[in-house]
Amino acid sequence: MKAAVINERGALPVIQDFKDPAPQEGSVLINVDTAGLGGWDVLGAYRLGVEYPCVIRGEGVGRNAEGTRVYFGERSVLPFGAWAEKTLVPAEEVWEVPDHIDDRTAITMGIAATGALVPLEAANIKQGETVLILGGTGTLGQIALQLARYLGAGKVVAAGRSAKALARLTERGIADGVVCLKGDESDIQALKSEAGEGYDVVLDLVCGQPLLYALKACRWGARIMTIGTGAGRQINLDIADLLFKTLSCIGTGQRPPADRQKIWQRLLKISQEQNITVDYSEFSFSDTSDAWQAQQAGPHAKIYAKLK
Repeated sequence: MKAAVINERGALPVIQDFKDPAPQEGSVLINVDTAGLGGWDVLGAYRLGVEYPCVIRGEGVGRNAEGTRVYFGERSVLPFGAWAEKTLVPAEEVWEVPDHIDDRTAITMGIAATGALVPLEAANIKQGETVLILGGTGTLGQIALQLARYLGAGKVVAAGRSAKALARLTERGIADGVVCLKGDESDIQALKSEAGEGYDVVLDLVCGQPLLYALKACRWGARIMTIGTGAGRQINLDIADLLFKTLSCIGTGQRPPADRQKIWQRLLKISQEQNITVDYSEFSFSDTSDAWQAQQAGPHAKIYAKLK
């Protein structure tokens, strides 16, 4: 079969022939129709312990042996993955897609939307509260802005480094305010200027210095939900900034498959009822290396490719 293969650590994926997955008890063979790419695919591909060559993991939509259309997440049996004509996935990670849901939505409501909904619900947003999405220009951030409103937020603010991507959020009407982060202490006042009396909830996708600045713009009783570390894992925290606030680190992908499936099914319904939208960037399968580099650069859109 044809597959997008990484042959060594640090190498770009290339389209080449790769062995077909063989049937395996407890797993499902899937003919892939659409493959999605996310930040973890890029970060995880070069981590210690990965054996090469391997297919890009990704999440996707395809059909099983019976022809049923199914979604599967980033849990293909190694060395296989979504970016290939075929993959092999543990049966509990294969979920049927309703006919009225398109491939892109099924994929986007998987890892990204789950990563937004779980911590936002844990934050217990109250009607009318102000919510900051720190790192709000990517796929997860775009979804989080819309879900925060759905959960009752009165004002949703996106913070990020790309002025163009932030302007796009305003243009689409999914952010009430935006903050363009400069990477210095001027960010504190910029964050405060959009906070009103202070942020009630912060969904932190980046950690690092941006989180420290955001803490200074929070009101007493604020809930800070950290799910990402793109701006740094270690912070030099002034405990005074955390007093009377709650800081939680939320892992969204470690729940049992049945629980994640229920969340995904619920998100499919919400996406239709609330018209949840994200920006997409489509690549041809033959241009997978370009898609990979776009993901590395931070695309501010969900990258995907049609294989059929």
